[in-house]
Amino acid sequence: MPTFEPTDIGDVFLIKPEIHRDERGFFLETFREEWFRERGIEVQFVQDNLSRSQRGTVRGLHYQIRRRQAKLIMVVSGTIRDVALDLRRGSPTFGQHTSVVLSEVNKRQLYIPQGFAHGFSVLSEEALVAYKCSDYYDAEAERGVLWNDPGLGIEWEVDRPVVSDKDRQQPRLTEIPKKDLFEYQP
Repeated sequence: MPTFEPTDIGDVFLIKPEIHRDERGFFLETFREEWFRERGIEVQFVQDNLSRSQRGTVRGLHYQIRRRQAKLIMVVSGTIRDVALDLRRGSPTFGQHTSVVLSEVNKRQLYIPQGFAHGFSVLSEEALVAYKCSDYYDAEAERGVLWNDPGLGIEWEVDRPVVSDKDRQQPRLTEIPKKDLFEYQP
């Protein structure tokens, strides 16, 4: 059974899998609903996504205001710095982020509940990132936070970031209207 370790933001968990190795290679379970239920996390994933990116790519920080998504992120190949930003107004950690290194070597996953923006940077030559979402993608409901907002202090660990035009034009956290944030529910 994997271990679920709370990050700096208690609702976000770093999941360390149980890896079975032998002369053939390894085997691990990447998801089992009962693991989450046993920890009081009621989540049903409905969509799986896969992205491939080159070194220095920064994707994010993205979220959906409708069709809110919890996410479970893992790296199939390569290494990333994965970031979750708390956007729940009234939360004791509102505006704070947590980040972890996920890689094909450590095989860890990051669980991010609804109410967070998500992003990552690619630290290896290339990375293949797989993630589950608890609701479907909705382009009209998609929002973002400026990836390099100086008020957030996120260290992406890339020298020459490769960022999409859309991500370069996102607002700073302080510029986001209240209607485009989440309400904290303890």
